[in-house]
Amino acid sequence: MADHRTVRRSALVVVDFQRDFCDGGALAVKGADELLQQLNLLVRAFERARLPVFFTRDWHPPNHCSFRSYGGAWPPHCVKGTSGAQFHPMLELPGDAFVISKATSADKEAYSGFQGTDLERRLRRLGVERVYVCGLATEYCVKNTVLDALTLGFEVRVVVDCIRGVNLKRTDSANAVRSMFSAGAKPMVAARAARVVEREFASAY
Repeated sequence: MADHRTVRRSALVVVDFQRDFCDGGALAVKGADELLQQLNLLVRAFERARLPVFFTRDWHPPNHCSFRSYGGAWPPHCVKGTSGAQFHPMLELPGDAFVISKATSADKEAYSGFQGTDLERRLRRLGVERVYVCGLATEYCVKNTVLDALTLGFEVRVVVDCIRGVNLKRTDSANAVRSMFSAGAKPMVAARAARVVEREFASAY
């Protein structure tokens, strides 16, 4: 049998797939709900391969600095404990999934899943070397999570058919994708990612 480190080499990081960022939410990303089928396919593949799955979430206090009424750029969203901060009800969360709460301090923004959290420590503890990143929104929390992962020395695969952007400017998402790939991330589609992790797991035994 393979050792713990081999089996745990890859992890999935699903970024901020919360109600407020999905269709009908306070800060909805257009087309977010269209990602659900592929996201769940990925989650199930990692679960079958016994690989860790992480879900990041904005978990803002009511007076968070990102809110317009407190000088920020956004309407109130993902306030901790509210329905808008919950994960999408159709998103499949394994029973042993890790939930990473970010932007929990009123005076600090955190677009990256690594900023002010223990995500790196948890990944290192599990022996993870490669992360597959997907979720919302491409040019904000996805991009910053990817760039931080690369800076910390992880290999990164961006699951390109499982991300969506806000696109305040039409080219924002495309520019973000280019910046992630220029920094060293690699693109992958969900179906191939699922096959890869299941094949890697099978070959480890």
